[in-house]
Amino acid sequence: MKKLPVGIQDYKEIIEENYIYVDKTKYLYDLINSGKFYFMSRPRRFGKSLTVSTFYYLFKGEKELFKDTYIYDKWEFKEYPIIKLDMSDNTLRNIESFEKSLDNMLDKIYKAYSIIPDIDDIPTKFGNLIEKLNEKYQEKVVILIDEYESPILEHINDKKKAEKFRGFLREFYKKIKTKDAYVKFVFITGITKFTKTGVFSALNNLSDISLNRKYGQMFGYTQEELEYYFKDYIKELSEEMGITEKELLEEMKRYYNGFSFDGEHYVYNPYSILRFFSEGKFQNFWFESGSPSFLYEYIKGKKIEYEDLVKTPVSAEDFSTREIEDAKANIFFTQAGYLTFKGIKKYGLKKKYILDYPNFEVKNSFSTLILEANYGFNDEEINRVSEIYLKIEENDIKGLIEEIKKIISAVPYNLHKKEEKYYHSLIFTIIASAGIDVKAEELTNLGRSDLVIDFEDRIYLFEIKLDQSAEEALKQIKEMKYYEKYAGKEVYLIGININSEKRNIEDYIIEKI
Repeated sequence: MKKLPVGIQDYKEIIEENYIYVDKTKYLYDLINSGKFYFMSRPRRFGKSLTVSTFYYLFKGEKELFKDTYIYDKWEFKEYPIIKLDMSDNTLRNIESFEKSLDNMLDKIYKAYSIIPDIDDIPTKFGNLIEKLNEKYQEKVVILIDEYESPILEHINDKKKAEKFRGFLREFYKKIKTKDAYVKFVFITGITKFTKTGVFSALNNLSDISLNRKYGQMFGYTQEELEYYFKDYIKELSEEMGITEKELLEEMKRYYNGFSFDGEHYVYNPYSILRFFSEGKFQNFWFESGSPSFLYEYIKGKKIEYEDLVKTPVSAEDFSTREIEDAKANIFFTQAGYLTFKGIKKYGLKKKYILDYPNFEVKNSFSTLILEANYGFNDEEINRVSEIYLKIEENDIKGLIEEIKKIISAVPYNLHKKEEKYYHSLIFTIIASAGIDVKAEELTNLGRSDLVIDFEDRIYLFEIKLDQSAEEALKQIKEMKYYEKYAGKEVYLIGININSEKRNIEDYIIEKI
């Protein structure tokens, strides 16, 4: 079997060292033949750096590296001068250290091409490099920039610092347009989309393909790619686990699939899949691989609640109207990969995207993070949440609700809100962080009950009221017939009433149908 390229972002190493390469070169071929200036945003660990590396060797003319790929017999392989920059590979502590490390990065490229820089100003040095490379090699220059906004994201909780970096980067990237006559191809990646007045305000000919349906599956693994490229690992692991390949694939889909960048097509996060096959067990690999350090403070500062994140569909324009530090939380989390498009709502000819967690991995980990950052839970209280899983496993619904009550009581009184949606979000987050497949379907405007737990062959439908009665909650489930779609399964209806003065569940009714 070919090896798993866990953490390997260099295309040449993957090919020469017999690692699995999921062929994405058709997308590269289409881009090269369709235009010149491109930008693509995707969450971390989605293959952005590998794509930049693949472009690099393509434009270096290293044809033999592409022998078994789509592009091999379609592209005229020749060598172009290339400027390849990874903005995350700089010192990001402050603007001064960033400028110094970027200057050093440019000097290395000058040296690699045996060109002597003749100016200290960094943006001008960048522009001059483009021009001098074209002059020396009599070929237009390829520019590849990875993680374009890393310095800004590093300081997302410090608006003044973020704006300093943005001001510098605006001048730096402007040179790509002013030297247009010397440029062959530009491909820029990042986590967040740009705004019209932001970093690329002067580079107004940059084509943003981030939400372009044609490139929706350019990053990540499709279901077909997963089953084709990893068939030997699927077979081996299903045998190790003592389950069928179909059962393994179904669980993998629930756990790791579900990222969508157009609201119609879905992909797996590559890092989670590679780690899963490598470790041979289900675990929250992507989330635990190093969520940005600012995430905890961001959630804490914004007082994030699940319902606020997903209740309102968003448009493509919502991603480029504000700078990322000023964007709404749901926009930021979607770009970072913690939320994704789960469908499309049409308003005449316009469309908006329904948001939700991509999959079980993200829902479980992110919910735990919200409990810590937003509700002040400590490790002991987080560990208590695991009891909820046992109660569901034992079908002990009363025990489940009593555990939820105990956990709610751990929330500091000053964090409570006299709002029904606050308790919807809190209870949803508690259940999700326990590792249970819970959905809040009403929040996608599909007219379902507040919370739905799907566990094995059992369904639990929750309706939550504030300062009313459990009877009223149960009555709504019955009148709306939320249970009808679950015919053939064991269904439990659970009406809950919250007392806003006591800040907890006051009464509840459980009924089996």
